[in-house]
Amino acid sequence: MHNEKTAGVIYTAAAYILWGILPIYWKLIDSVFPIEILSNRILWAFVFTVIIIAATKQWEELKRIIKDKKQMFYIFIASILIAFNWGLYIWAVNSGRIVDASLGYYINPLFSVALGMVFFNEKLTYWQKAALSIAAAGVIIKTLQYGRIPWISLGLAVSFGLYGAMKKSVKASSIVGLTLETTMLTPIAAAYIASRHFSGVGAFDKGGTVVILLLIGSGVVTAIPLLLFASGAKRLPMSLLGFIQYISPTISLIIGVFLYHEAFTVVDMISFGFIWAALAIYSVPQMGLIKKHKNIEPVG
Repeated sequence: MHNEKTAGVIYTAAAYILWGILPIYWKLIDSVFPIEILSNRILWAFVFTVIIIAATKQWEELKRIIKDKKQMFYIFIASILIAFNWGLYIWAVNSGRIVDASLGYYINPLFSVALGMVFFNEKLTYWQKAALSIAAAGVIIKTLQYGRIPWISLGLAVSFGLYGAMKKSVKASSIVGLTLETTMLTPIAAAYIASRHFSGVGAFDKGGTVVILLLIGSGVVTAIPLLLFASGAKRLPMSLLGFIQYISPTISLIIGVFLYHEAFTVVDMISFGFIWAALAIYSVPQMGLIKKHKNIEPVG
């Protein structure tokens, strides 16, 4: 059991580390139009996940989900949400807004708690309510700083939170779910890539070999962290997963500020301080759950 839990932590932490350093990957191809990057990510993720499905022989699960109209409806909505989330994130990173993007993924767990209350009738504890209130204060401070709503942060948090809610209703493995999501999106993505190519402005015409290889590789960098996460998640309690997920936005924030020299003002520090305080209030009681569950066999 101890080895299983250790392996779970390693797999999950590796997934979040890879997600955390993903801005560097998108920066390497920031000469490409963001929608074209998104389209390539969808197309090559589809290709790579189909290869994985074939290698792991998960065709039966794939067929079972396809036959279920209700499941396919949830997957269709999930595909729209994840496409929006990916596109916004790529645009934010390549527009010098990594700090705003990282704030979105700090907010996301708390937004997911609020979603659970609204859509799944989950009861919030006193500390969860306090955490949500403090996080809201952080967002308000950010809004007052800019004189407008921090739409990038909220857009990422809301879209990924809703995506997670849809995924709760889909009874499929992560890789099968992603395969079906990208299957629905690939015709549009392929058509857009083709239109750029025939117009003579596509990355496959002007990007050069390195850019083309990186675009193709975007499918791999999409699927591998997901596989690592799926392997780790089935070995760990949700409480520990919730704590580990903060690795990703922390790495992204550090990359944005120290590698790409994005502004991080005093007001940013105050706003993030409220969010971090909210996450601490939310997470510390969860650490108690970790002790409580330490002898429970992992799911799967």
